[in-house]
Amino acid sequence: MTTSTTAPRTRLPRTDLEILPLNLGGNTFGWTSDRETSFAVLDAFLAAGGTFIDTADVYAAWAEGSEGGDSETVLGEWLTARGNRDHVVLATKVGAKPSHQGLAADTVDAALDESLARLRTDHVDLYYFHYDDEDVAIAEQVRIADGLVRSGRVRHIGLSNYSVERMREWFEVATREGLTVPVAIQPHYNLLARAGFEQGYAAIAREYEVAVLPYFALASGLLTGKYRTAADLEGRARKGMVQDLLTEDALTVIDALVEIADSRGTAPATIALAWLLAKGVTAPIASASTPEQLPALLEATALELTADEAAALDRASAPFA
Repeated sequence: MTTSTTAPRTRLPRTDLEILPLNLGGNTFGWTSDRETSFAVLDAFLAAGGTFIDTADVYAAWAEGSEGGDSETVLGEWLTARGNRDHVVLATKVGAKPSHQGLAADTVDAALDESLARLRTDHVDLYYFHYDDEDVAIAEQVRIADGLVRSGRVRHIGLSNYSVERMREWFEVATREGLTVPVAIQPHYNLLARAGFEQGYAAIAREYEVAVLPYFALASGLLTGKYRTAADLEGRARKGMVQDLLTEDALTVIDALVEIADSRGTAPATIALAWLLAKGVTAPIASASTPEQLPALLEATALELTADEAAALDRASAPFA
């Protein structure tokens, strides 16, 4: 059973959305977690004080027999069964589902309506443009996003998987034209993937007061410490995502995580997420396939690394910076 956390709440900048500083990833729902297990994870997350849930219309199109929409469907069934939509901060994404790829206006409009139907709600709190579409000018993307907000179906906009240059243009155009400015970015950022965010996207986040909600916060599970050799990956659903990351440099980082975790009496995943929070991340995204995996994630929201611990992790992960 997951117990309630005493971590302080944080607010997504320029919004009234208050959250625990952990964003529960919904990519496992309808994939590695069946409906019953997904419900159990979601119930435990809310019971512990969590509210912020992240999904996408494309989840889990990579699984055999799926065209996407699985995670949103499970979430919609859970929200309806529990009657708790008003207690959840809900984020989903557009642009990558096989049947609705790209960011043309008609595509986005249809995809949003289908997401709302699966989620069984009339609005999402945060709607990401999941991947840039270079066939659609940034100025047009800004206008499309602003129209979604004005329609009432979307409260706030976020961006993910844009180049630094195109993302900056997005913020510049929206600000200059007085249209909806994104309140969040979702970069790839963790101890094994530092350079892209720290050398590029971080400046945008600071300049425009944007929430930073990184995906792959645990490097597809590698930073939990449970994968130390190629043999550990055999038969695992995430093998394809993790096997190329399992390098000597990565093992150095994992060793540092395990050492600090052992000294604290906690899990490596907790320390990896606490490092992101120490770096100023608003709420890292992490998923749990079972309720038993949640406590290690939640504990990070109330654990503060010492300066020496943070520095040790910085040194271990320097090859990735």
